[in-house]
Amino acid sequence: MQLHNRGVRQDVRELGALLGEVLEGQTSRKAFETVETCRREAIDYRAGELDSREALIAELEGLSPHQQRIVSRAFTTYFELINLAEERERVRSIRTESNEDTLEDSLETAAEELAEADTETVERVLDDVLIEPTFTAHPTEARRKTVKSKLRRISTLLERLDEQLLTEKEQGQIWRDIDAEVTSLWQTPQVRNRQPEVEDEARNVQWYLENTLFDVVGEVYDELAEAIDEEVDDTLEIPKLFEFRSWAGSDRDGNPYVTPEVTANTLERQRSVILERYREQLKRLSGVLSQDGSRIDAGEGFEASLEADRKRLPGSARTAEQRYPGEPYRQKLKLMRERIERVGDVRPGGYDTVDELLDDLEVIANSLRANSGESVADAHVDPIRRQVATFGFSLASLDLREHQQKHTDAIAETLEGEEIDYHALSEDERVEFLTDAILQDETIVDLTETENLSDASARVLTLFDKLGDWQTEYGVEAIDTYCISMTDEPSHVLEVLFLADQAGVVSLPEHCGLDIVPLLETEYALSGARRIMGTLFENEAYAQALEARGRTQEIMLGYSDSNKENGFLAANWSLYKNQRRLAEICDDFDVTMRLFHGRGGSISRGGGPMNEALLALPNSTVTGQVKFTEQGEAIAEKYGNPRIAERNIEQMLNAQLRSRLYAIDQPEEEVREEWVDAMETMADAARQEYRNLLETDGFVRYFEQATPITVIEDLDLGSRPASRSGERTVEDLRAIPWVFSWTQSRCILPGWYAVATGIDAYLEEGGSVETLQEMYDEWPFFRTTLDNAALSLSRTELEIAEQYADLADDELRERFFPRVSGEYERASELIQTIGQRDELHTRDWLGENLERRNPYVDPLNILQTYLLDRTHRTDIEERTLRLTVKGIAAGMKNTG
Repeated sequence: MQLHNRGVRQDVRELGALLGEVLEGQTSRKAFETVETCRREAIDYRAGELDSREALIAELEGLSPHQQRIVSRAFTTYFELINLAEERERVRSIRTESNEDTLEDSLETAAEELAEADTETVERVLDDVLIEPTFTAHPTEARRKTVKSKLRRISTLLERLDEQLLTEKEQGQIWRDIDAEVTSLWQTPQVRNRQPEVEDEARNVQWYLENTLFDVVGEVYDELAEAIDEEVDDTLEIPKLFEFRSWAGSDRDGNPYVTPEVTANTLERQRSVILERYREQLKRLSGVLSQDGSRIDAGEGFEASLEADRKRLPGSARTAEQRYPGEPYRQKLKLMRERIERVGDVRPGGYDTVDELLDDLEVIANSLRANSGESVADAHVDPIRRQVATFGFSLASLDLREHQQKHTDAIAETLEGEEIDYHALSEDERVEFLTDAILQDETIVDLTETENLSDASARVLTLFDKLGDWQTEYGVEAIDTYCISMTDEPSHVLEVLFLADQAGVVSLPEHCGLDIVPLLETEYALSGARRIMGTLFENEAYAQALEARGRTQEIMLGYSDSNKENGFLAANWSLYKNQRRLAEICDDFDVTMRLFHGRGGSISRGGGPMNEALLALPNSTVTGQVKFTEQGEAIAEKYGNPRIAERNIEQMLNAQLRSRLYAIDQPEEEVREEWVDAMETMADAARQEYRNLLETDGFVRYFEQATPITVIEDLDLGSRPASRSGERTVEDLRAIPWVFSWTQSRCILPGWYAVATGIDAYLEEGGSVETLQEMYDEWPFFRTTLDNAALSLSRTELEIAEQYADLADDELRERFFPRVSGEYERASELIQTIGQRDELHTRDWLGENLERRNPYVDPLNILQTYLLDRTHRTDIEERTLRLTVKGIAAGMKNTG
C-alpha cells in the first residue's frame, strides 16, 4: 500500500524553487541572483569545493543594507518552509512504521511488556500513572503568531498533496494556494513590533490544547485500550492517565505583567473554550444517538437521570421533547448541553462538578451497551468521557509561581503592624511562628490592607486574596498548585501555607486547597533536600496540609538554573543524585512523591527526547506520577501537528508505563559503586572547570562581545524581562537568553562544556575507558547524558563560533576561545570513544538534517557577525540584525 505521494527531497526542492520565484517576483532578478550566489558559495564550501568562506564573506559584506535585509529574509523564510518539509517527513515515518508494525515506543510494545506481569500488577501500573505536561510561557518562541498561522496553512496543503489522490488540476489549485501563502508570508513582517502580552502567551498555549490535544488524547486512550485488550486476558478499565497544566497567565516569577486580572481572564477564557468544545461534541453525539425509544429499553438508570434533568430544567425539557419526540438519548443530550451552557452562570441547573457530567455520559454508555450498542458507546461516547476526565471544566489547570523572596518580604512588611520583626527571626524561629499562626483559628493579617505596603508586597497579598475567589468560581482543580522559585529553606514553603491559610484557601486539618511545590534549583537547596523536606514532613501544620492533599508531595527540580550554576555534567549528576535522595526522604515519611521536571527545549536546559528522559530516571523516583514543563518552540514542534502530537503523547505514555512496571519489579536501581565513584570524580572536576570559566576575569565581557546577547535582550520574545535585575552578570541573567546566545553563535557551550575535563579527571585518577564503556552500555542515566551532550556537540560549529570570538577584544579572545575549542575537541573524541562509534550522534536523521541545514545557516551567521561588529547601525541594519536572530533560530530549530 502506497501511503504517500511525495518525499522530503521533493518537498524541499519544490518549496525552495517556489520561494525563489516569489523572491524574484517580490524584489528583483538581481536580488534573486544575489541570494543564489550566497547559497551556492555556502554549499560549495561545505562540500569542499572552496578552500575558504572568503568569497561568501566578501559577497555579504559588500551588499547594501537593503540587499542584506533581502538576503536575511530569504534564508529565514527558506528555513520556515523547510521546517514544514521535515515535519511532513516525520509524519510519513510515523504513518509508514505504524502501518508496517515497526514503530518503536508504541503503546502495543508497552502492552506486550505489561502482559508479562500479573493482572493485579497491570492494574496497579495503570492506576499509578498520571502524566502532567505543563505548558509555560517562557520566551523561547522566536516566531510571530501571524507567521505561525500562515505556516500552519501551508502545512495543511502539503498534507493534502502527500496523502490524497488528486487530479493534476487539483494539484495545481493546491500549489496556487501554497504560492499565495508564501507570497503573503514574504510580505508579512517577521519581527514583532511590540512585546507580547501575557494574555497573548496564554492564548498561544490555549490554541494547542484546544485545536490539537483535545482531539488527540482520546485517540491515544483508544489505542492503549485496544492494545491492553489484545495482550491482557482480563478486561481492564483504562483510568485517567493525562492531565494538562499551564503557567501561561499565572507564572508571576520575574514578570510584573502577570496581574490578578490576567489570571482571572485566563481562567474564564479557558473554561469558555472547553465548555464550547463539550457542547460541540454532545451536538455531534446527538446526530449519532437517534435511537427510537419505542424499540429500546433505555434502562432504569437512564430514565431516572433523564427525569432528574426534566425536573431540574422543565422549560428546556419541554423544548427537547418537542424537538426530539420519542428519542430519549437526544432529549438527554439536549438537556446536558443546556447544563453545560449554565456552568458558571447565574441561572440554576448547570453542572456543579465535572463528575456530574461524567456520570451522565456513563449513564448513556451503560444504556447503549445494555441495548447491544457497545460499538456505538466505544466509538462515540467513551472518547468524550476521556476528554472530560482529562480537561475537566478548566482545559488546563493553572499553576501559580512566585519567587520565595517576595513572600518573605510581604510577610515581613505585613507583620510590622503587629510589631513583629520577621526579617530578624532565625530560620527555626520563623518555622515556629508560621506553624503556630497556621494552626490557630484566628487570622493574623488582613490581606486586603495593602495601602502601606510596597508594590511588590501588595501584589503578593492581593494574589492570595483573589485565590479563594477563583477557586470558588472555577473550582479548586482549576488553580490548585503554587510553585515557589528558589526554595532554600522550610520556611519558604510554610510562608505560602500561611498566606493561603490567611486567605481561607487552607483550613486545617479538614481542607487544603493547594499543592505547595518547592522548586529546588540551587546546589544549596538540592544538597539540603533532607533538611528542607524532612523538616516540613515533621512539621505539625504542614503534615496536616499534606494529609489533606492525599499525602502526595510534588517537588520541582530546576534544570535550567542548575545547569547555568554548575555546568552540564555536574548539573545532570546532581539532579540524578538528588532525585534518589528525595525518593528516600519521601519513602521514609510514607509520602508519595511526584517529581516536577523543570525542563527547557534545549539539551542544556533538560531538553532532549522525553521518552528517553523518562526511561533514564532512577527507579526509586518513578511513582507513576510525573510532571514536566513544555515551553517555547518545543510546544510548536511537538504539538503543532496532530499526528506528531499524538506520537509524542504515545511515547510519553509508553515510557511511563514501562518505567512504572520496572520500578514495581525493582524499586531500587542497581548502580555499581565504582560507577557512582566515577561520576562523583567527573562531576566534581567538571563543576570546578565550569565555575572557573565563568569566574575568570573578563568572561562576562567576552560573553557579551562574542554572542548576540545584547540583541536577544531587546527582542520581543516574551512578556517578561531577560534578566531578573537588569544587571550584566551570568548569575542574574535568565537561563533562556544565556542558552539562546550561545546557540546563535553556534557554540552551544551550555550543553557540553567541561564534560571532557570531568572524564579526563576520572581517567587521570586511574579510571579506565572500559569502565566508561560499560557505564554507557548498561546505565541509562549515563548513556542519556552523554548522548545529549553529543547532540549539542553535533550542532556546534567551531569555525562559525570562531568568527563570533573574533568580535571580542583580542586579549579576551585569546584567553577564552582556545580554552572553549579545546574542550570541544576533547569532548567529541571522548564521547565517540566511550560510545564506540565513528560519529558523535547516534541518529541518522540528525546527520541528514545538519547536512541539509548548515550551508543555509552559515550566511545568516556571517551577516550577523558583520552587523554585530558595526559600532553604528542604521535602522535598516538594526532590523536586519534582529531578523538574522529569527533566521538562525529557525535554522537551528532551537532558541533557548
